[in-house]
Amino acid sequence: MTSGQTPLASLAFLSPKELLALESAGFVTVADLLTHFPKRYEDRRQFDNFPNLPTGKPVCLHGGVIDAGTKGFGKTRFYEAVIMDGSGGVFGSGKITCRWFNMPFMSKVIAAGQQVIAYGKVKEQGGRLIIDHPEIEIVSDDGEETIHLNRIVPIYKNISGLNQRRLREIIHSVAADCILHADQNPLPFPFSVSVNNRTEDLFETHFPTSAESSKSARRRFALESFFTLQLNVVWQRTRHLSQNGRVLGKKTTLLKAFYESLPFDLTGAQKRSIKEIIADMRAPRPMNRLLQGDVGSGKTFVALASMLLAIDSGADAALMAPTQILAEQHFLTFRKWLEPLGVNLVLRTAIWRRGLQPLSSTQPEPQAPTIFIGTHALLYDETLFTDLGLVVIDEQHKFGVAQRAALIRQGTLPDVLVMTATPIPRSLTMTIYGDLDVSLLDEKPAGRGKIVTALRTKPKQQDITDFVKAQLAEGRQAYLVYPLVEESDSVKAESATEAFPKWQKRLGAGNVGLIHGKLRPEEKDAVMEDFRSGKTKALVATTVIEVGVDVPNANLMILHHAERFGLAQIHQLRGRIGRGEHKSYCILLTDSKIPEAIEKLNILEKSSDGFEIAEADLRLRGPGDILGTAQSGLTDLRFADFITDTELIREARSLADQVFREDPDLTGIYANLRPFINESTAPQGAH
Repeated sequence: MTSGQTPLASLAFLSPKELLALESAGFVTVADLLTHFPKRYEDRRQFDNFPNLPTGKPVCLHGGVIDAGTKGFGKTRFYEAVIMDGSGGVFGSGKITCRWFNMPFMSKVIAAGQQVIAYGKVKEQGGRLIIDHPEIEIVSDDGEETIHLNRIVPIYKNISGLNQRRLREIIHSVAADCILHADQNPLPFPFSVSVNNRTEDLFETHFPTSAESSKSARRRFALESFFTLQLNVVWQRTRHLSQNGRVLGKKTTLLKAFYESLPFDLTGAQKRSIKEIIADMRAPRPMNRLLQGDVGSGKTFVALASMLLAIDSGADAALMAPTQILAEQHFLTFRKWLEPLGVNLVLRTAIWRRGLQPLSSTQPEPQAPTIFIGTHALLYDETLFTDLGLVVIDEQHKFGVAQRAALIRQGTLPDVLVMTATPIPRSLTMTIYGDLDVSLLDEKPAGRGKIVTALRTKPKQQDITDFVKAQLAEGRQAYLVYPLVEESDSVKAESATEAFPKWQKRLGAGNVGLIHGKLRPEEKDAVMEDFRSGKTKALVATTVIEVGVDVPNANLMILHHAERFGLAQIHQLRGRIGRGEHKSYCILLTDSKIPEAIEKLNILEKSSDGFEIAEADLRLRGPGDILGTAQSGLTDLRFADFITDTELIREARSLADQVFREDPDLTGIYANLRPFINESTAPQGAH
């Protein structure tokens, strides 16, 4: 009888080679293997028709290989297989070309005469419809097709040394044996999250009888997955709340002076957030707060206010930004408002070590509380801070956990404020930032110009140029954004470096600058200084300007090949305009024929609500791509398709809260949950 703890090595039907492949991938027991859930499913009861146009979404095709061989041009070699529709092309072109670059072994896998199933996105190139690097599976004629055809079939993340077909057979054998001995509950979950019928749900998750039953079964395992995640979130939060920190923010002299110096009033959301931060800083535990706001909502002023509270309490404050451009923009903004207040201000990036001294002295006071602004450079000078009391991390998802911790460790249990201009859907906030208190900036400051967003398909270049010239003639400035730095063989899109001389010719060489991520820091700095000062009128750029660029006079952004940017990314880029009083324009240009791409861009044309856009982006791309998988901790999140199910996440959080109410240290009735806690994850404000 097979149980969850049965070693895979004891299963007689596994060959030594297969066992080695499974063990190398980290699968040692039956439970390990059965929790290797499908990444997706293919409904092989009815395949997609062979298309006659490119597709924005992957298609699953069943056909015969009519030609295969190694092809190439120049030094580029690839293996190619032409697949024909079994229907003879009644519903489409009838042929699709599959290609694999730098994979010569495919010649031993695919040959003419085989029946195959291919999965991937179809593009058009040279008059042919092509799928590059499709997932492929050979369909044999041995009559043993019961789990591979004519049903909903699971597709797993690849395991080196096992093809998809054999992996499916192994999992089916193990799952079927578990069903046979279901009364033994071979894979119990340590907390009673509807334990009944768990084994049956497990089988249905791997080999569903219908789409509906699969979703129901997957949802219960998604609940278990999110419960484990929330267990760690609540653990971190309870440990953090138990720490004894320092009390800051009781003195508000500088904060009041700052308020009085402003020629405008802060928004209600800014004032509310500052009050929440003051309460945190005055509490006898380290602050651990997320400041979340849409582009242009005024996070910088909230951060500045919190840093003044730290300075007034005699402590240093540090703001770490992910790019030199963003750090310098913060420095320029802070300098404007801090100069009259006599506060020490220092900028540290890879090339700048600038300091601003108090007006009351000829030299900066070495021991006076100081506001430090910088990039990763702040991490590498352990003598920089005298007494670090507040850490502010901007665009925090662009930093790794270790980098954030390295800065926090330079203080003694400092208060921590993390900021993001990427609107995060409620479900993600509960999942990823559930251990933080959240302040939300849901208002925009007065005096901002309206932004008009328009989608244009295959526009004439002369019309674009004329519109840019008209805006520049009125004294405005423009961003001309491209998805690539340089020309690419694999991507059919104009690059910034290709477009730069063309725009110089259209607008005049002295009027156009070029900025991208491959420039040296000092080159970027010079380009941005020319644009801020108005010396250059138009800036040809890549997404390096996504954050940290604040030029109120720039009112025009033209995004070329807009379909190649993510929704939230375009929204961030759009936030570079509309920062002054002038009416602004964001023009989305595309040559795409793919309906899904047009639909995505239509969302941006219709909405300026960052949270609405973030929800749509989450549905389209998933959580890892939105937050950055390396930073978000979602790289291995199972059932990420349920991340938008807010009710499911609330249920998981409620269960986790219940556990810690009844057993705060997991040493009593829920001691069996302790192995699920990641002990290496300290609270974010911890020393």
